Amino acid sequence: MAGTIPLSLTQQFDEFGKPLSGALLYIIQAGTVSTPQQPYQDAALSITMPNPIQLDAAGRIPQFFLADGYIKVRLDDKFGVTQLARDGILVIGPSAGGGGVGGVDPTTLIQTGAIQPYYGTGVLAGFVRLNGRTIGSATSGASERANADCQALFNFLWNVDPNLTVTPARGASSAADWAANKTIATPDFRGCAISGLDDMGNTAVGRLTATYFGASGTTLGALGGQESRLLTAAQSGLPQHQHNVFLRDPGHNHTAYQPTQNRNDGTSTLSFFAFATLQATSTNTTGITIGSVAGVANDNSTALNVAQNASQAHAALGPRKLVTLYIKL
Repeated sequence: MAGTIPLSLTQQFDEFGKPLSGALLYIIQAGTVSTPQQPYQDAALSITMPNPIQLDAAGRIPQFFLADGYIKVRLDDKFGVTQLARDGILVIGPSAGGGGVGGVDPTTLIQTGAIQPYYGTGVLAGFVRLNGRTIGSATSGASERANADCQALFNFLWNVDPNLTVTPARGASSAADWAANKTIATPDFRGCAISGLDDMGNTAVGRLTATYFGASGTTLGALGGQESRLLTAAQSGLPQHQHNVFLRDPGHNHTAYQPTQNRNDGTSTLSFFAFATLQATSTNTTGITIGSVAGVANDNSTALNVAQNASQAHAALGPRKLVTLYIKL
């Protein structure tokens, strides 16, 4: 989407009421000192204009169009004296079709770089998805969106996050890389929840430390956390302990019968048992023991062990509902 600002098609005067003939209007990226922002002659953002834009003999600014977002302007007279300088001016549409309340493109009501959740999965006008694919100019071959309306977001991402990949390589400036038809990767939020930086302009609070988050909690775009974790014995939550087990062997004896009669049949002697005569063996134990180490210990308890649940995956996610995350062009 594209739009314009209230300076378009206006006549400008100096402090004495004289038209600013031949003055120069500089279109600059918001938040920068002098980084140019490309103006266009048409709403499709296909025909570029010189930057700065020169006012005519009557001090009139020609009509111009810009990619949606915020910009900075500086108006210098023909002698180079600044007459007007403003930052954070909202580009207002619609200028390329569409509509909105009162004729204002609703996608211009938030700033370039703002993240928007949306209950859908497809393309959303004025936005691109935060899926790690690339954006760039119409001839850049970008995989998510290749269009002139990506320029503001391209410049924004290039400057705010130096870790985002620029293809084929990051150059001297965002303006130079855009002009060279390079692409930049969008932040990859696939399968990720959004969390605030651990400092956000203040001192780090220590809620997202590298020990548990797995990345720096104060780096924009850092990716940490995981779907599940493998617990070690130390993380099981159970202190080392033993369970007592016992094997009781009180000792016992066995009864035996002694022969009381013998009979000789001429070839052999047979002995007979008489049930009235019982003899008992001596009482004794078997020598059975139980312990934590086979053949060594006799502590009557199990071994120290808390590792039964170690190296098992445990879910680390709370309930969540899934949407698509977009970022404003």
